Amino acid sequence: METIIIIVFVVGYLAITMEHNLKIDKLIPALAMMAILWAIIALTHMPVFEVNTELKELEPSHIDEMLLHHLGKTAEILVFLLGAMTIVEIIDYFDGFATIKGFIRTKSKRKLLWLFSILAFILSAIIDNLTATIVLITILQKVINDRNTRLWFAGMIIIAANAGGAWSPIGDVTTTMLWIGNKVTALQLIEHVLVPSIACMIVPVLVASNYKAFQGNIDRDVDALEEPKSRFGATMLYLGLGAIVFVPIFKTITHLPPYVGMMLSLAMVATFAEIYSNSKFTISDAVDVPGVSDSHGHHSPVHASLSKIELPSILFFLGILLAVAAMESLGLLFHFAETLDSTMPMLGTESIGEHVSDLVVLILGVGSAVIDNVPLVAASMGMFSVPIDDPVWHFIAYSAGTGGSMLIIGSAAGVVAMGMEKIDFFWYLKKIAWLAFLGFIAGAVTFILIRNLVLNA
Repeated sequence: METIIIIVFVVGYLAITMEHNLKIDKLIPALAMMAILWAIIALTHMPVFEVNTELKELEPSHIDEMLLHHLGKTAEILVFLLGAMTIVEIIDYFDGFATIKGFIRTKSKRKLLWLFSILAFILSAIIDNLTATIVLITILQKVINDRNTRLWFAGMIIIAANAGGAWSPIGDVTTTMLWIGNKVTALQLIEHVLVPSIACMIVPVLVASNYKAFQGNIDRDVDALEEPKSRFGATMLYLGLGAIVFVPIFKTITHLPPYVGMMLSLAMVATFAEIYSNSKFTISDAVDVPGVSDSHGHHSPVHASLSKIELPSILFFLGILLAVAAMESLGLLFHFAETLDSTMPMLGTESIGEHVSDLVVLILGVGSAVIDNVPLVAASMGMFSVPIDDPVWHFIAYSAGTGGSMLIIGSAAGVVAMGMEKIDFFWYLKKIAWLAFLGFIAGAVTFILIRNLVLNA
């Protein structure tokens, strides 16, 4: 039966990877794969196990207990993401991101390249790389009229956004998974991955700044940028970003799961949103509120924001994480990790954790450009039995977060940019991919050098 389990998983995985070719949303094969895997386990009465990371062995368990255990772990991530998404949508409701346009006052393409890259790097660490990419490309479309020039900028935004998301516990789904899964702590993740992520962003931007595409000035009126449609936009932007940044601080102080802090942050932001909505906030202040008419006396920004969150992404994460959990419960990931333990030392690679090599993590990073990084990281969490804040987890966070930049379909930021600017897959492969690879290697080398210096100190 294990062979059938593996076949179902591989077929489902391929369907997710080939989402654009099959024209089927990836949440469909993810949910189907999850349900089929657990159904096979239940119907055939396959033994399930819990991994004891301390003793590094499998302990027999019951399917109901394992499902409840993994559902609880998955729910922590999903509730956290729901809170973060809602805060971002509340900011957008008040057109808060329009405030960022005020920072863009130059006509120089080279200066704009650095400005957009730095903004992408910082914003993605706070509101996640996907949302940062959407915000910045929306601004880019208002700043640069020439589409060919925008394509170059969009490519560099993808690299910078993925690099920025890798070092923050709230900057990318994979780093959030590692953080909530108690594989890394916020301060240690920032300490070990920030500098490599900066290298991953700076090296491609330095090289690209000498390209012809980033020479000269753009044709625009710096005084013609739109003002925020709501007078509370700037306030809600800073309040929302501050509330999200507060979550790791809350966890550090209380030692409660991150979703608790995110719910508190959402409650605070929602409170101010409702106050501003009730206090001299007319319908003309609202931005893109679905189903709102002038006949209504009050329009809840929280309800409007909740209606716009990405539920397909939430369902995809539910499916893929519980599907990987099924493989983990059967002990397949544990046995695969043991195989890696015995084969990787033969390759002569340096160990960064107990039995986990640099090469394994680099392959995982390159693989994330082809295969979705969420299941890759979920699988690695079930395979590797190394302690919290071991360098292997920091290297996985970096590699999985930045490796996806090498293909336009390799990251959520790339996929959304592809849709917004209609970027051709092969154009990106020819023009941007090698810059992303250069940044990925630069950051990986930086990580290894710093780690070795620390270990030898």
